[in-house]
Amino acid sequence: MVDVGDKDKTERIAVARGVVRMKAITLDRITERDVPKGDVFATARIAAIGAIKRTSELIPLCHAIAVTGCEVTFTIDRRQPFVVIDVRVTARDRTGVEMEALTGVCVAALTIYDMVKAIDRAVTIEQVALLEKRGGKGGTWSQSKLKVRPNRPRPR
Repeated sequence: MVDVGDKDKTERIAVARGVVRMKAITLDRITERDVPKGDVFATARIAAIGAIKRTSELIPLCHAIAVTGCEVTFTIDRRQPFVVIDVRVTARDRTGVEMEALTGVCVAALTIYDMVKAIDRAVTIEQVALLEKRGGKGGTWSQSKLKVRPNRPRPR
């Protein structure tokens, strides 16, 4: 584990994104709250927040960080169809919160999958990526122009 004891505590922000692609009927059932396991987005949001808080327990050599805030948002695209998950994490600490944001996205996506797998086995989790980080010696880094790729036909 890297020693960060000599670093100053500074404001740290990270934003990550992931895509959960599914059948249109599955997305309709999610938005109509017609999924047997319950409210998919509420459950995925709580799962993401829990994962953010426990990232250091899940990822080897990852520092425990005192997270000061997080936002989990879901954007629906009925044309593709998919759900975009965005997670923004903030902390005032000696190291960044990129892993917390990425872990939140992954666990939210896995939760969505778990809740709908009985009605749609073809759900895919795609394009998990860090969009932005701010704070620390590295300053600001961004790839906010990252676009969600359209659905491509699967090879047979």
